[in-house]
Amino acid sequence: MTRLIATFGGVGLLRPAPGTWGSLAGLVLAFLLHMAGGFALLFIATLGVTALGYWAIAQEVGTSEDDPSEFVIDEVAGQWIALWPVSLGAQLTGSDILALYPGLIVAFVAFRAFDILKPGPVGWADRQHGAFGIMADDVIAGWLAAMVVALAAVLGHLVFL
Repeated sequence: MTRLIATFGGVGLLRPAPGTWGSLAGLVLAFLLHMAGGFALLFIATLGVTALGYWAIAQEVGTSEDDPSEFVIDEVAGQWIALWPVSLGAQLTGSDILALYPGLIVAFVAFRAFDILKPGPVGWADRQHGAFGIMADDVIAGWLAAMVVALAAVLGHLVFL
């Protein structure tokens, strides 16, 4: 069961680029969560998947330095955080979340960039051992991507208003 959770139902077994597949699956599921319950459901689900992912990965790797590429539950959690500004913006404005597709794209691309390049605090977290390091680098990448999404939304609205 822990392996099924860590691989997000087997999505992490897809090749190539399992992290990208995990992020894409996270994007689709975030859309469905938003449609079912708005930002509140996405927020609660993010907290839940982060906790569940930490537990499952801790069971799988212990204190190992390894970050198995097939473990993508961390990408899902980070991608959902990156999508928070889009979900919240859609809810606050009463917009269809698909109408905010530029934000969805920015969230996906920014999260993948931070996750792959691992700048600053993302790299620090990635160097930590065990479940903490595996989960923390993606959570931090998600927060940084969310900031990029919010900034892009502000700049986009200033330019197009």
